[in-house]
Amino acid sequence: MSILDLNAYELIQQENLSDLKSKGYLFKHKKSGARILLMENDDDNKVFAIGFRTPPSDSTGVPHIMEHSVLCGSRDFPVKDPFVELVKGSLNTFLNAMTYPDKTIYPIASCNDKDFQNLMHVYMDAVLYPNIYEHEEIFRQEGWSYKLDSEEDKLGYNGVVYNEMKGAFSSPEGVLDRMVLNSLFPDTSYANESGGDPDVIPELTYEQFLDFHRKYYHPSNSYIYLYGDMDMEEKLKWLDREYLSKFDKIEVDSEIRYQEPFDAVKEIEMEYSISSEEPEEDNTYLSYNKVIGTSLDEKLYLAFQILDYALLSAPGAPLKKALVDAGIGKDIMGSYDNGILQPIFSVIAKNANLEQKEDFLVVIENTLKNLVENGIDKKALEAGINYHEFRFREADFGSYPKGLMYGLQLFDSWLYAEDKPFIHMQAIPTFEFLKAQVGTGYFEELIQKYLLDNTHASVVIVKPEKGRTARLDKELDDKLQNYKAGLNDEEVKKLVRDTKALIEYQEEEDSKEDMEKIPVLRREDISKETAPIYNEEKDVDGTKMVYHDVDTNGIGYLTLMFDLSCVPEEKLAYAGLLQAVLGLIDTTNYEYGELFNEINVHTGGIGTSLELYADVTKVKEKDFRATFEIKGKALYPKMDVLFKMMREILMESRLDDEKRLKEILSMLKSRLQMSFLSSGHTTAALRALSYDSPLAKFKDDVDGIGYYEAVKEIEEHFEEKKGELIANLKELAAKLFRADNMMVSYTASEDGLEPAYEGIRELTKSLHEEPVGEETPCIIHCHKRNEGFKTSSKVQYVARVGNFIDHGAEYNGALQILKVILSYDYLWQNIRVKGGAYGCMSSFNRLGEGYFISYRDPNLEKTIEVYEGIVDYLKNFTVDERDMTKYVIGTISNIDRPMNPSAKGDRSMSLYMNHVTEEMIKKERMEILGAQQEDIRRLADVVAAVLEAGQLCVIGGEEKIEEQKTLFKEVKTLF
Repeated sequence: MSILDLNAYELIQQENLSDLKSKGYLFKHKKSGARILLMENDDDNKVFAIGFRTPPSDSTGVPHIMEHSVLCGSRDFPVKDPFVELVKGSLNTFLNAMTYPDKTIYPIASCNDKDFQNLMHVYMDAVLYPNIYEHEEIFRQEGWSYKLDSEEDKLGYNGVVYNEMKGAFSSPEGVLDRMVLNSLFPDTSYANESGGDPDVIPELTYEQFLDFHRKYYHPSNSYIYLYGDMDMEEKLKWLDREYLSKFDKIEVDSEIRYQEPFDAVKEIEMEYSISSEEPEEDNTYLSYNKVIGTSLDEKLYLAFQILDYALLSAPGAPLKKALVDAGIGKDIMGSYDNGILQPIFSVIAKNANLEQKEDFLVVIENTLKNLVENGIDKKALEAGINYHEFRFREADFGSYPKGLMYGLQLFDSWLYAEDKPFIHMQAIPTFEFLKAQVGTGYFEELIQKYLLDNTHASVVIVKPEKGRTARLDKELDDKLQNYKAGLNDEEVKKLVRDTKALIEYQEEEDSKEDMEKIPVLRREDISKETAPIYNEEKDVDGTKMVYHDVDTNGIGYLTLMFDLSCVPEEKLAYAGLLQAVLGLIDTTNYEYGELFNEINVHTGGIGTSLELYADVTKVKEKDFRATFEIKGKALYPKMDVLFKMMREILMESRLDDEKRLKEILSMLKSRLQMSFLSSGHTTAALRALSYDSPLAKFKDDVDGIGYYEAVKEIEEHFEEKKGELIANLKELAAKLFRADNMMVSYTASEDGLEPAYEGIRELTKSLHEEPVGEETPCIIHCHKRNEGFKTSSKVQYVARVGNFIDHGAEYNGALQILKVILSYDYLWQNIRVKGGAYGCMSSFNRLGEGYFISYRDPNLEKTIEVYEGIVDYLKNFTVDERDMTKYVIGTISNIDRPMNPSAKGDRSMSLYMNHVTEEMIKKERMEILGAQQEDIRRLADVVAAVLEAGQLCVIGGEEKIEEQKTLFKEVKTLF
């Protein structure tokens, strides 16, 4: 990069980031004061982000509401929702915005140069020149507003962020996280809720909202990040010419203040809501929280990640084990949050009781003292270091671009010290330092200093209160109706007019001229090529191996797959339990904690899962295959250890350890409850599909509500059920883990093949023998139940599903476009924009399964009515070629995600197991690329077929479910 040509910028720092194969540059824009950081490398998945320091001065949620609102139209793109228009018509690999306790970040990513430039333009314009000053309706839609449809109606609140945070505050974990942060930093902005407290959000005025933008959304307070393979000089010149040069430097006081340490530990109690049928006993959260230095100490930043692993997060870790052994809580969790100025280390006991508080603290203190005196297990520290270093080197962030994750991590230092942006990007020397400290007393000294002697701490207790949601709802309702009663006739009429005006604003169509200002790629910009499939069948002495030849940087990704078709329906929950237990229980040669450490010292980790694969060539027969899978990854020279440890887990696990089984069941029940509250939309969709789909019923029985009900029953009646549980686990293990029941999926380059062959040959010699006698195939029975599940939440997750192939329709690639159209047009407009829900989605697959779901939705019946309206919407679907192209491009964007090596192998194996051929994928792609208005209109029949099935499942607030219980065949409490 030619630094000399960049006269508008001052180069502050230049770093060779060899660990990340990048060159780093830190600039300051001379005129505006904007900070710019570049990471130049050969990654074609380019990332841009602009962030601002946004410390909240209260809990009205103004940073969060602003994050939503600036994406609702701007100077160059004056349409109501350019963000949604972009999602429809961009090849982005990431497009979102995030509010944190102290910053707001707007990141985008794309592999397409033209698309990347378009996204940069829309985002820069959005944050610096938003339409919030012209349209108060944006604030009222995204933040909060009074809702009064007629003078006779009850007055209410609505707003996307308001409803989102009602959902967030319905979860006890959400309440706890907020209270921990607030309790430790009472004199700083961290004392406030940046996302917004639903009780406080309606205190925010439009003028205060605009003032927040005027103050913080200025280049002088901005942090701009560019990553990847691009012409950096050209991007910097564009930023200067189009945006930054238009601003003069100003002083913005956005400093994140340092909280002076406490002289004594603080204690706080807070209530959270449970439903009227949930017990208060064993439902309290106890938490012990300490502030750990600052995130600007790169050694401490990583050292406490290692300590979190060694003390708490790893199975069998001493703090976790001591609390479980003492019977304090049924699920011990912990966290180390180093994404704020002063990081927090927390120990949490879930499903505990208030009277256990003193014991909780004594057990923690005594365990820590003992570790300081006698030393931490060296193997645990080595495992923690290897675990984190392996992940750093592998840079596998799933579907998230690695450039995005690096950018977010840069903020962990850059936000608080302008001269230290790169300290967490150069982690390998820090890992080497930490390895050298094992056994020297270094880690023990950290425990003494930061956990035992440190009084900058809080004990936060979150305890259950029955009927709290109903009580608070009534108090709010009384407050609103009293407010309405105090208004004169003209003021009431104004509220009705304002409500109607907001709806009119939402329904008003953007002009064609404005819509055409949003940049769109052309269909010709999209490749007709599909991603390659890497499947090669190999026979390893009678064992089938499907090999995926991918360059993996020396790592072998191994999956052993055992067929589950021998498991009868009534025992499916035990298959789920076997999957949950293995790896977390003692084996012949290791205690479970030692086992986990042994695995992580030598490999990149081992995990188990149950997977389902449907034969897409036999959808009418509903044919599918289920597998028990154990997955692991290791460097090629360590593949022998990976196989050895997999064998240890499969063949040597002590499945009769009653004490440990009970602990795992308690933890499992707790984790399932947490996942249902955070992912209620997918849980409800799976449950509704299970009424008619054997595949979905199987999945629900091993991982959904059906599974939870079985886990709860065994956990609550453990003494009577334990014999049956142990017998079933042992029987299943003997049935499943046989050489004749196994196939292997392996992703590596050719030089990684030989270690895999050797491992397979050794492993098959020591698996179980073939069973004697006939095996009966698993037959799944489905029942249409249409359930309403009551929780203490203030929001709903509404799922309407059905199989369109069963009702005479066919699968077509255009259904993938329909997902985009519904999720960002019809459902978005009616459920999110007008209905105030946080999210809405739809899906259609080759098996004929279709669903419509809402997320954190204040409505129920109204949402079902919206689903019913989709058929008419599609029959009258009218769109010009430009908009149709947008939908096509948005669809391809969802399909053409960049994949890391393991994802390439996983995708290839999934296609192999589902019998999806390259021809099918190409046909689907051409159906998408060639789709026109008429193709979408024809899909009205598919939606009609989904709705005709009449399958409904809702997880939601008990008052709302009871109020509309005539919609359901069964109403029950979820927990």
